[in-house]
Amino acid sequence: MRSPCGSTLGAARQPNEIPQPQCSFVTDLCLPNVHNSPVTPESLTRTVQDFLAEASGALVLEDGAVSFDLARAKYSISGEYNKCLLHLWSAERNAVRRVLDAEVKSGTLRLAVQRLGQSRPTKLEICRERDRRSPSARKAVRASYEQKLRRVIERHFPGFTITRLTSGVDLEKSFGPIYARGLLRQGQSAFAFLGVNASETQASIDAALTFAILWLDLCRERSGGKFLVEGLVMIVPHDCSSLVRERMANLNRSVAKWRLFEFNERHDSMVEIDCTDRGNIATRLVHAPNEASALQRFAASIARIQQILPGCEVAVLSPAEIAFRWRGLEFARARIAAEAVTLQSKQDIVFGVGAEERLLDDRNWTFFLQLLTTLRDSRHPYGARHHPLFRMHPERWLESLVKTDVSVIDERLEPESVYSQVPAFSAADRAMIDVLTLTRDGRLAVVELKADEDIHLPLQGLDYWARVHWHHERGEFLKFGYFGGRELSPLPPLLFLVAPALHVHPATDTILRYISPEIEWAFAGIDERWREGVKVVFRKRPV
Repeated sequence: MRSPCGSTLGAARQPNEIPQPQCSFVTDLCLPNVHNSPVTPESLTRTVQDFLAEASGALVLEDGAVSFDLARAKYSISGEYNKCLLHLWSAERNAVRRVLDAEVKSGTLRLAVQRLGQSRPTKLEICRERDRRSPSARKAVRASYEQKLRRVIERHFPGFTITRLTSGVDLEKSFGPIYARGLLRQGQSAFAFLGVNASETQASIDAALTFAILWLDLCRERSGGKFLVEGLVMIVPHDCSSLVRERMANLNRSVAKWRLFEFNERHDSMVEIDCTDRGNIATRLVHAPNEASALQRFAASIARIQQILPGCEVAVLSPAEIAFRWRGLEFARARIAAEAVTLQSKQDIVFGVGAEERLLDDRNWTFFLQLLTTLRDSRHPYGARHHPLFRMHPERWLESLVKTDVSVIDERLEPESVYSQVPAFSAADRAMIDVLTLTRDGRLAVVELKADEDIHLPLQGLDYWARVHWHHERGEFLKFGYFGGRELSPLPPLLFLVAPALHVHPATDTILRYISPEIEWAFAGIDERWREGVKVVFRKRPV
């Protein structure tokens, strides 16, 4: 579905004429707060644009209920006809609201809006924080969960004693208040355990295994050899274990016993989940589009954009859609659409950064040119680091550099066979593999990139490796059109983890020690000035 809304920011110009930057959302995304200024459609539009520019993945609530998730939905804002109109749409629904007033408070944009055709205003909130509970409410739920967890563990593990149970903050060890953790002990035998309650976000549940491994390692360190911490008991909410189970299946079973449970707090029951079967992964692969055919089909749109911004990247998303990117940041798409009256096919271009999307037409052509000018002037290796367009999606920027010559990461990798942003859907999430490629002898390789410090890098890479391995065993990459029918090595994929050398999380080495030895991984630390060119400064492999 496309937005019909567009903004009139000046008279239409000729395609090759790039205007001088004007004071607008495009040229300066960090504008002063206009709340104390007179409320006009223009000021409201800028307030909403400023907030949403820094709120990727925000939740939109109307009348207290979540109506859109901007991690998947799109939006456009129009200040035309003396009205500020906010258009939101997703695969499930579509909504247009007239904005009457706006206020930013505690990370939430609160809007007074009016539905089309209705006179009575309603309230709409856009929240950066996906967990909308108050701090006191979160604290109360977590305290109650500790008591429930203690009771169900004591019932399920008779003969064991809980010697420690806490959800206190320990920033030095990377532990926050989300996870309840403790130690089960029986004589000289013990198990570390970690639980997460059903009120936490799915992202927190999926991330729990990282902190559980760190807790296991800390319990072993603190034991001082006085008793044996045999392994880990992991406890997640009912029907929320899919991603954790897939990751746990690829941990080293010679160094620890791994046990996974689902806890139904409503029924006060706990059931063990089998996490030993690596083959049972809920994932699906999409067909690789015919790039040559798609590029030919969209030749006119490509020429139109590249005439304005030479050197921009063109990515084929499907036979009917391509994306335009500048140093990894997507700013426009061309797609096949149907004429409203004749139903004949045509090509539309939509543009915007992040979740914002507008249909390109004569009315907003100047605005589009301003966006491209700002991209060119701000998103380059020596651009202003405080500028939002410089800061946005640094991993996509890094990915665009690695994709041009993946052999800079490891000389075994073949530069000619590279796919980026490969969909890796599973039952638990919808993610994208940063880079999928081959070694020179035809072995699959997964490259997971991080531009900033990220404690979850090892397990996210492990997750993607498992999905690629699953599809490879079933011959689906060749069946679905990847790698041009080239014969692939039957060996399991390689896993490459890449991050700036000074932004590697201190816990990374600990987590890597617990990955199954059957998985061949390598860590590449790159120079901090990677925007000027990717250079590996150190490499690490399993001992």
